[in-house]
Amino acid sequence: MILHIDLETYADIDIGECGVYKYTRSPAFEIMLCAYSIDGREVEILDLTLPDERRKFDTWFRQLLMSPDTYVYAYNAAFEYQCLYMHFNLSESEDEAMDLLRRFRCTMVHGLYLGYPAGLEAIGEALGLPQDKKKLSVGKALIKLFCLPQRTDKGPKRVLPVHEPEKWEHFKTYCMQDVVTEMEIERRLSAFPVPESERQLWVLDQIINSRGILIDKEFVDCACYLGMKSRDELLCEAAEFSGLENPNSVQQLLEWLGSQTGEDIVGLRKEDVKDLLKNTGSDAVRRMLEIRLELSKTSIKKYAAMTVARCDDNRVRGTMQFYGAARTGRWAGRLVQVQNLPRNNLHALDLARRYVLKRNDKMLKYTFGSVMDTLSQLIRTAIIAPPGHVLLVADFSAIEARVVAWLAGEEWALEAFRTHGKIYEATAAQMFGVPIERIVKGNPEYELRQKGKIATLALGYGGGVGSLISMGALKMGLTEDELPEIVRRWRDANRRICSLWYRLEAAAVETVKTGAPAVVQCLRLAREYDTESGQDFLTIQLPSGRKLYYAKPFIAPNRYGNEAVHYYGVGRASRKWEPIEIWGGTFTENVVQAIARDCLAYAMTQLDAAGYKIVMHVHDEVIIEAPEGESVDEVCKIMSRPIPWAPGLPLQAEGFATRYYRKD
Repeated sequence: MILHIDLETYADIDIGECGVYKYTRSPAFEIMLCAYSIDGREVEILDLTLPDERRKFDTWFRQLLMSPDTYVYAYNAAFEYQCLYMHFNLSESEDEAMDLLRRFRCTMVHGLYLGYPAGLEAIGEALGLPQDKKKLSVGKALIKLFCLPQRTDKGPKRVLPVHEPEKWEHFKTYCMQDVVTEMEIERRLSAFPVPESERQLWVLDQIINSRGILIDKEFVDCACYLGMKSRDELLCEAAEFSGLENPNSVQQLLEWLGSQTGEDIVGLRKEDVKDLLKNTGSDAVRRMLEIRLELSKTSIKKYAAMTVARCDDNRVRGTMQFYGAARTGRWAGRLVQVQNLPRNNLHALDLARRYVLKRNDKMLKYTFGSVMDTLSQLIRTAIIAPPGHVLLVADFSAIEARVVAWLAGEEWALEAFRTHGKIYEATAAQMFGVPIERIVKGNPEYELRQKGKIATLALGYGGGVGSLISMGALKMGLTEDELPEIVRRWRDANRRICSLWYRLEAAAVETVKTGAPAVVQCLRLAREYDTESGQDFLTIQLPSGRKLYYAKPFIAPNRYGNEAVHYYGVGRASRKWEPIEIWGGTFTENVVQAIARDCLAYAMTQLDAAGYKIVMHVHDEVIIEAPEGESVDEVCKIMSRPIPWAPGLPLQAEGFATRYYRKD
């Protein structure tokens, strides 16, 4: 039996800020409406604000839901599942809860798998579903009216159906229409199913998100206090010597800086401020710019995000979004955004944490120089292990460099990975014809390692001088004049990788033009149609069996006037559904990042099967809660094992045990 559902709920907290886990655990949380369709029949609705329909939901609907023959479809199924989990108190029967979770199917994930945008309205528009903008606007207004507390002069107030009976009936219609839309989306996507391996991975993802990461509440509270105190002191200092009413105002600060320097300053981005600092001779301007940099450390806002999102047991749940990066399938961060936490370079993390816990900003400043920068570097350490446990942190070494070398058959690089693993030194040796034994500290040739490193990090996907600069080549001490030579030498040393870019591009152009499949290395390109739904894709099948989808592909001239593949996707700048040009370097980037993601996914399934309790993962890194004394060595061994679908790919994982999360 196929059951399509959509729920409308109420709670007294903002789900966008706190996430679905804290939202559904609020004492005020309740399901108000449940629209559903059984086996594609007409959509019906249960109004749980009515006692008789509430009883029907708790008896008949629960029985329907829990039947092992029922498969439940929803858009963003993680939300519906958590709502039902809490409503039916499934924590009392974890077997029942897991059985239900395994029978859920997420239409949003299905769309993301095929390269479509997230959001019911966005994917509907991309698929060409008829949309009434006025009705959508009314629907959003009804959600705000009935699902959120209304702010009044006397405090928050809840609007109930009895207060707005006519609007409540409209809201029920809106809920039912969402099921109709979700069903039509699933029908159009059904010719291109999500692989069973990805469904199982989604279940594991839900388990990991449900565990959550443990937050050091006392440390976070102290960090928030010190951050606000430091911010207020910096603003007072800036206002005192500048005379500005609000030194944090971009407009006021630009005018003040212009008056002090006699220059027309147009921007205050981080890089702009750093450039101004290099060129100013004024102490007042220098101090103002230093304060600006201090205040711009938005990363410390993550402490506040932790406070808002943590549940009563001090865990933040739902930090990872499955298939958050459409097409490649990589995860994205949510709530605390663990995917972009600042790196920690402090020499004494324990000492810095002690000062924070004592709220001793004077010693923080005396020892480490900057309260705000120190707090920023300590954000990772707010994630801790429970008493009697440690965090096992393990990550793949140079995973993308390994994958692209394996995929292209770049044998010298593979040999380096199979043996000493010093890819930066090996790359420099290959680029400059120097024995690798000479590229060690103390020798003049060691400076070549820097060039090998930046080239490895920046040039694997067809980038040039611009990519080197974006990756920080100039900050590493290289001059702009050196960069073209680095690009040339790297490409000469990596001819197979360069060849891969152009072979992938040529194969994609030919496949889109003729519809004939093509094979490049272990990748299979094809043009896939479904005449009934009008779906049309260029697909690339990965070694894992998963596919990358490029919607509505067509051939058009690129910026150089040559034939190139274009497809429809979400534009990076516009965030709209629009044609996107793609070439071989970008195809290679997509494929390599997708394979690296599949390596992480495979490792996580193996770790889970071995009984390890994964609580978080970041890019190519896994974080596990384990009993004190447990070694990370076995975790690294599991992650380094050969993968059946990637014979010959040399994987290597390294890790450490720690009481709090950090970079080693």
